[in-house]
Amino acid sequence: MLRKDVPKSVVKRLPIYLRSLDGLLKRDVEIISSKSLSMETGFTAEQIRKDFAYFGAFGTRGTGYNTSYLRERLLTIIGLDQQTNIVAIGAGHLGRALTRHNITKNPYVRIVGVFDVNPKIVGDRIAHVEIKHLIALPQVIKKYNVKVALLTVSSEGAQEVTNTLVDNGIKAILNFAPIKLNVAEHIYVHNADLTIELQSLIYYSSTGEEGDDVDL
Repeated sequence: MLRKDVPKSVVKRLPIYLRSLDGLLKRDVEIISSKSLSMETGFTAEQIRKDFAYFGAFGTRGTGYNTSYLRERLLTIIGLDQQTNIVAIGAGHLGRALTRHNITKNPYVRIVGVFDVNPKIVGDRIAHVEIKHLIALPQVIKKYNVKVALLTVSSEGAQEVTNTLVDNGIKAILNFAPIKLNVAEHIYVHNADLTIELQSLIYYSSTGEEGDDVDL
């Protein structure tokens, strides 16, 4: 269910709601209120209700949400009601870790191909998936109708690989390369720069305690 009027911030919160609902179902919680879901997710009850309102009415006033029904609706909205085929480009330390995590811990995606140009690791396996040379990428994308890619290559090669991905039908890229990718407007790129995230986090450890003066 793709709706272009839904803010990106709302879309990013949907998987967090889904994760919370998965946990609630494991605890046999059948009905959840927006207030209780707020305690599970950290978002306000008002924010939760506003987010859900973009996609219709899910709950009953005074009763709350049926946990199982809400989860199924979110799966359909996000597009996780069936496994999504994904390719991973880059089989270095980060690429291997992310690929292995998604193979073993993420039931909503299926890694159908891992690619690299290093002849020393081509032919190795990450879990049950063989690392193939990048030259085989177009064939795998076509075979499995892949639309999503995980990119963990160096900044020097990132744009060239991205061009190949887009030329072969990839619509969304999770980019871990420390570079801004140039793509058409209809291609969605989410940048995940771990170095910047860590440096931003360090700010909170290096500033003074609340109420202390901080030199500017």
